[in-house]
Amino acid sequence: MTDTPARLLSLLSLLQTPREWPGSELAERLQVSPRTIRRDIDRLRALGYPVEATMGAVGGYRLVAGTAMPPLLLDDEEAVAIAVGLRAAAGHAVVGIEEASVRALGKLLQVLPGRLRHRVGTLNAATVPLLTGDGPTVDPEDLTVLAGAVTNRERLRFDYRAGNGAETRRLIEPDRLVSAGRRWYLVGYDLDREDWRLFRVDRVSRPFATGARFTPRPLPAEDAAAYVASKLRRLTPTYTLVATLHAPADEVRRRVGGDSEVEPVDERSCRFRSRADSLEWLAMRLLMLGCEFEVHEPPEMHAHLRALADRADRAAGSGAERA
Repeated sequence: MTDTPARLLSLLSLLQTPREWPGSELAERLQVSPRTIRRDIDRLRALGYPVEATMGAVGGYRLVAGTAMPPLLLDDEEAVAIAVGLRAAAGHAVVGIEEASVRALGKLLQVLPGRLRHRVGTLNAATVPLLTGDGPTVDPEDLTVLAGAVTNRERLRFDYRAGNGAETRRLIEPDRLVSAGRRWYLVGYDLDREDWRLFRVDRVSRPFATGARFTPRPLPAEDAAAYVASKLRRLTPTYTLVATLHAPADEVRRRVGGDSEVEPVDERSCRFRSRADSLEWLAMRLLMLGCEFEVHEPPEMHAHLRALADRADRAAGSGAERA
């Protein structure tokens, strides 16, 4: 193989297989001399690929973890699998990876051949996600359009359905996508209303980037996340739960993640604080922790838990009668 770029790509594809490759086998696969393989390994290292050489009579090479993420080569099956997985992660609020999933999906779809795009679309059309009731889902295709407009600083048009059902057509300069709780939000400057606006992505339809570039405007907040948080506090009633849990603090932290406050009281109990826009969500979170607890705030939670207990008691009683 005399074409050096093509040979390097073929060599990299082989090295990405999780095994050690003797230099002689690589030379045979690529139909070059062992000396050429050594030079090509040096070229890959100069490009940032951490190729490790092992000592021995024959010697071998393998790709190892480095300090930075170099570009990867994917075959057709791998590219389709990753695209489908990223669509699933982007379409649901998976804590910690949702925004990265959108960015990665946008990059992958930009270079995915048409035949593979068709396969991804066919797989997604033939499958239905099992919804957990945590909130509305969004179309990953719409998310990738929005993310692309944010990244490229392009003006964006879309149809928007307000909370009261009113339909409008919007032209905005998108700033950021924010995943908050169980929903996606788009922060942007509305050119028709000459003001910053917050849009729920599950209410956005037919988005497309116009191609018109813009210079970013200063946000009226520290960052997009702070802007979303301030808007949500004004738009929805927010409840702050304070409870004592009869479980070790470390155990509770592992169960709830980093979006709640957990302070140890002693070795067997802790003080738990969490915020949400509904009593139902907070009550479900408490009950799913699987430990005894006492609620201190908000006062409405006591009545809500009593109603849940009465409902559960009635259901248990009717089941015992049938038995």
